Amino acid sequence: MIETQTMKTLIRELFEREALSIGGLAATHAIDDEVVWSLCRNLDQIRLRFLRQVEPASGSFEDSRSRLKLKPHPAVQELLRRIRENK
Repeated sequence: MIETQTMKTLIRELFEREALSIGGLAATHAIDDEVVWSLCRNLDQIRLRFLRQVEPASGSFEDSRSRLKLKPHPAVQELLRRIRENK
């Protein structure tokens, strides 16, 4: 089994690379600032959920955001399909 600190490091490195990827896309394409901020906030929440699973904090976390029923962008759907198929 992977040690807690090793898992935290892997999670941090993964999300750091994701953030740099988003930054690169935002720098080279005309992406609205609010979209970039929203994406980064959402990724940060995902990162925190993973960290809590590795080492649960005392107390519970409640996601206060309302759930919107939106269809994912086709690029996001493709990425999710590839992740789920382990490609």
